[in-house]
Amino acid sequence: MFQSFKKALYFPLAYYFRFFAKIKLSRWKPRIIMVTGSSGKTTLLHLIEAQLGDKARYSHHANSSYGIPFDILDLSRKTLLPFEWITLFLFAPLRVFSKVPKEKIYVVEADCDRPGEGRFLSTLLAPEVTIWLSSSRTHSMNFDRIVEQGKFKSVEEAIAFEYGYFLEATNKLTIVNSDSKLINNQLLRTKAKVIRISSRNLKSHEASWKGTDFKINGKTFSFQFLLPEATSYSISATLALVKYLDLPSDASFSKFAIPPGRSSVFKGIKNTVIVDSSYNSNFESASEIINMFNKIGSGKKWAVTGDMLEQGKEEEEEHKKLANLIVASNYEKVVLLGPRIIGHGFETLKRHYGDNVVAFMFPREVLDYLKDNLEGGEMILFKGARFLEGVIENLLENKEDAAKLARRDRVWEIRRKKWDL
Repeated sequence: MFQSFKKALYFPLAYYFRFFAKIKLSRWKPRIIMVTGSSGKTTLLHLIEAQLGDKARYSHHANSSYGIPFDILDLSRKTLLPFEWITLFLFAPLRVFSKVPKEKIYVVEADCDRPGEGRFLSTLLAPEVTIWLSSSRTHSMNFDRIVEQGKFKSVEEAIAFEYGYFLEATNKLTIVNSDSKLINNQLLRTKAKVIRISSRNLKSHEASWKGTDFKINGKTFSFQFLLPEATSYSISATLALVKYLDLPSDASFSKFAIPPGRSSVFKGIKNTVIVDSSYNSNFESASEIINMFNKIGSGKKWAVTGDMLEQGKEEEEEHKKLANLIVASNYEKVVLLGPRIIGHGFETLKRHYGDNVVAFMFPREVLDYLKDNLEGGEMILFKGARFLEGVIENLLENKEDAAKLARRDRVWEIRRKKWDL
């Protein structure tokens, strides 16, 4: 009942903040660059930031129908508690007339968590440029209903159609992944110029503990971070954007910083190596990270895998696909966390791994198992939901590295303590 009430109020309340954000935008008049897609958005935004620097303002930690208006109005949720909304409601009209940012470019990350969000955000932002590089099953449960109504043949089509509203609203340039049939099917909806990015541009992708090299169109781009092969689309799109803006480019991407929870590498206790991809998970992003992890190094590799959330009717299928991918990876140990991956993946993994797969319902149990069973020198991949960043925090050799993990806000600290992390 409460969840249904929240869903019913989602857009009516969002329109309140959108109204004032629209006024603030009309005063500011920035060139709006929209970054969107099912996965990889934040990494792409950081790549663009490495190129544009202080020439632009960026919507860090904001990509929704509430987050983006809040970002425009310089509002933020700090506690995530209900009483905080009173302050937000009162301050929204006042922030309309606050000082506008000095930057003339606004790079904004936009998501489509639910039907209606693409239309809502696209008409608010009316971007000059949209970059859309991925479309897959994310937040699928929110789209099941409209598929059942017969409006779309599949949830993938429904999700891609919602993202397509961004193309409709774009007035100058769209940069897209031309390898995605789902994205290609939406291109008729845009009147903007289209730049197509293809995997054919990528000649090689080499990842090691020292970093990642991409050879794209005859040029080599080197990063001191672990980055999956799909990042090549983001590199190419970023360079295309910089060329369009007629700004100088930095082929070294020297100012790039990887977002927290997206394949960061840390030293762990007992001389272990931790690959932290714990921010979130869907099958597309999980397969990219797993395939990258499989290519690097040799020795004792462990995988700690949490649930993929909001998959709706596709939940069983997506978790079974993930289990089969882990089987093909042939790790020394596999640790599962959460009812979804256990319910839909454990039996498949058990047949292959036997006693080398273990399953837990709570993150504290995962932490205790790892502390008790790590012998030393293991390489451990963390991917999925359910507070895995709290598990990682307790396994770090250098405790100051905790500042580089995802979800560092006070509200998440409180929640992790409730889970005894």
